[in-house]
Amino acid sequence: MAAAEKAFEDRCGEMMDYEGQLLKLLTEKYRKSKKDAGTNRIKRRTQIKPSQLYTKYCDNDGDFAIIEAIGEAVRACERRGFVTYEMKGFGYEIAAVYLNDDRITEVEQYLNDTCGYETKEAKLAYVRNLIEKYGQCSPAAAMECARMQEDLKQRRLPKNYAQKEDVLKALIFVENNKQELYVREASMLIYGSSKYFEENTMDTVCRLLRNYLKKPCGEGELPDEILEQYHIRKEAQRLCMKGNCTIYRKGQVLEVGALENGIEFAADEVPEIERVETGAQEFLTVENKTSYLRCPAGNMVVFYLGGYATRYQRDFIKKVWRDNPGLSWSHFGDIDAGGFFIHEHLCRITEIPFKMKYMSVGQLQDERFAACLQKLKPSDRRRLKTLQEKEAYKDTVEYMLKENVKLEQEIVSYYLEREN
Repeated sequence: MAAAEKAFEDRCGEMMDYEGQLLKLLTEKYRKSKKDAGTNRIKRRTQIKPSQLYTKYCDNDGDFAIIEAIGEAVRACERRGFVTYEMKGFGYEIAAVYLNDDRITEVEQYLNDTCGYETKEAKLAYVRNLIEKYGQCSPAAAMECARMQEDLKQRRLPKNYAQKEDVLKALIFVENNKQELYVREASMLIYGSSKYFEENTMDTVCRLLRNYLKKPCGEGELPDEILEQYHIRKEAQRLCMKGNCTIYRKGQVLEVGALENGIEFAADEVPEIERVETGAQEFLTVENKTSYLRCPAGNMVVFYLGGYATRYQRDFIKKVWRDNPGLSWSHFGDIDAGGFFIHEHLCRITEIPFKMKYMSVGQLQDERFAACLQKLKPSDRRRLKTLQEKEAYKDTVEYMLKENVKLEQEIVSYYLEREN
């Protein structure tokens, strides 16, 4: 009897899960439509297809238990008056599910009660409070709040609204700062965390400063260099690399591969390098120092990135790119939102299509790393969702959100060294 009861509970839980997914999809679709703002000219029904819940819903080899659970979830929603649905002309399959638009508020409240879903009204109220709190604190913050206010008039939520307060806090701090600070000191003063600014909000803050204050990048200038105008700068940097590589500088030849642990040189020496030649097949950038030290060079040039690429790192990497056509390019970082954003930033500022290495579902499923998987924080989930539509990250991000996991790269590089 206990086994039967357990099977029944599992089935009910699965049904409720599909019910919630169904209503969330319909709710989000409605809230993003012109109907929500009252600006629609053509009246269309808010609908989804069951295949959006289960991709193999219409396939012959689809799991019938899942298909039936989806059907039960749809019928449960219909009994509550939330949806209607249409069947296909034959068989048991549902063709489409339609939201009863006039019940949208009740649907959101039901989702809030059953799974903590945040209603759009709550989100809009949150944004109004931000505008009231931060709208007069600095010039760029005032302009950003004015833009957010225009969104509210159309019942639109600002993009990445959940991170807006963190962005506004940093924007206001930077504009009002009068003391000489390093970036990580500023981050501590804003958030109480030395890395949060650089990993989460710095790109957005610098873009807003440049856009609102009409300070575009000069030739060869990176967006974050605007911080120097507000007495905030990055620490002096040294570049680290190892592997089969030869550097030519001022008539001198430096064989990097002759040193097993590679070399380190000052970033401001990059302009003096005439050319870089490598006999390796691959150039690999590595996010964290421990993984850089562990990572065997083999037939690669391994370059320590240390986070978001700086101007000097960008210039050196682009020099290697120009001097070595045909070289393969990869990046190895943490399997988390920060790691993906670092990869995206690297590709964007170098204009090189870096592949991701050791940053896939395969690593998250590797039994050797299972004890090191970490649960996602709410901020992790928010940031990952902004990457969900980008093809390069989609599969891994969806797995991370579903399984509630992330992984730091140090455990991966620990085993990499032992495999070589």
